[in-house]
Amino acid sequence: MLCKILVVEDSRAFRKYLNIQLSQAGFQAVFAESIAQAHEILARENDFLCSVLDYCLPDGPDGEIIDDVLNYGLQAIILTANFSEHIREKVLSKGVIDYLLKDSASSVSYLIPLLRRLQENCRHKALVVEDSKTVRTHLINLLERQNLQVIAAENGTQAIELLQQHTNISLIITDHDMPEKDGITMTREIRRNFDRNQLAILGLSGSSDRSMTARFLKAGANDFLYKPFNQEEFYCRIHHILNMKDTADKLYKMANQDALTGLWNRRYFFNQHSRGTTEEHNNIAMLDIDFFKKVNDNHGHDGGDAVLVTVAKQLQHHFSDATVARFGGEEFCIQSNIDRTIFVSQLELVRLKIEQLIMSHNGTEINITISIGASFGNKSIDEMLSESDARLYTAKKNGRNQVVWQ
Repeated sequence: MLCKILVVEDSRAFRKYLNIQLSQAGFQAVFAESIAQAHEILARENDFLCSVLDYCLPDGPDGEIIDDVLNYGLQAIILTANFSEHIREKVLSKGVIDYLLKDSASSVSYLIPLLRRLQENCRHKALVVEDSKTVRTHLINLLERQNLQVIAAENGTQAIELLQQHTNISLIITDHDMPEKDGITMTREIRRNFDRNQLAILGLSGSSDRSMTARFLKAGANDFLYKPFNQEEFYCRIHHILNMKDTADKLYKMANQDALTGLWNRRYFFNQHSRGTTEEHNNIAMLDIDFFKKVNDNHGHDGGDAVLVTVAKQLQHHFSDATVARFGGEEFCIQSNIDRTIFVSQLELVRLKIEQLIMSHNGTEINITISIGASFGNKSIDEMLSESDARLYTAKKNGRNQVVWQ
């Protein structure tokens, strides 16, 4: 489903231009030509990502549309053909996301990346670390306008505790001068466990010490900003940091995920599980789709791909807390640290589930089975993989569609 944007603009030519730009970017634009039309739309629809508003409209020549839209709880980006410091201060003081000039195509082209950023921000959680309640509240408000989930801490010690409780934090905005643990000390501590691509940090300080930027960056911060700062610069820094993080996340997935199934690949599996590491309750299972070549021969490679995706989804469903990887072709691997008896039961369950599945492809039915070999105990990954692979071979030799674990 396309993400919807409310656009209030009285110029037909500019509406047409925005419609093309938004459609090509994958957004659905809902247009109004006046404040009255905007009210009619908002009275029946409220599922917009945000609004894009012309500052000067026939029934509201001085930005009246802004308060009206904000009263509906909808964030706003303002478009204006005339720039003045008075208009800028007036617009930003209302709590809008941003304002853009309609003076050229290049200026308006900033709109699409901004909307994409707002769309992606829903996936991110930010932690604000600031001892001043006033500044902390201000930072939270700024971040929430950007569709970010936000939690807050009053000092570095409390922030470390929250970081351990909330494993999905992707951005930290921290002041330096705080009681118990300052921002630079906290940043150094965080970097022992999280690199810059895993967790982004923006340092803040009201200090007059001009070496503060270098100190924060050397401690591991992604960026730094002196206080007081203006809203526009703060948002530019936040957008830059999150854009870099999202790019790093995409590259990481490209390098470590199987493109077809979405499972982890061999590279990720071996990077996560050092060959010399042993676990007291370690379980490894190697599994293989039986007679997979026949699937490709009878149903084509697209049919084979559909089978691989189906098997991958079943493995993810039954082993949601485990590392599930596609090793290549029709071969998969599962690593888990749950009780051995439960692990074997889950393997039997997924084997039975896949045996009972009837997959439809191009009007024909596909039935498959899987064979599984499992290993357990306090042994190296290499030993366990070798043992599991040997038991998988035994399962194949003994007639397939079975789990061999001893």
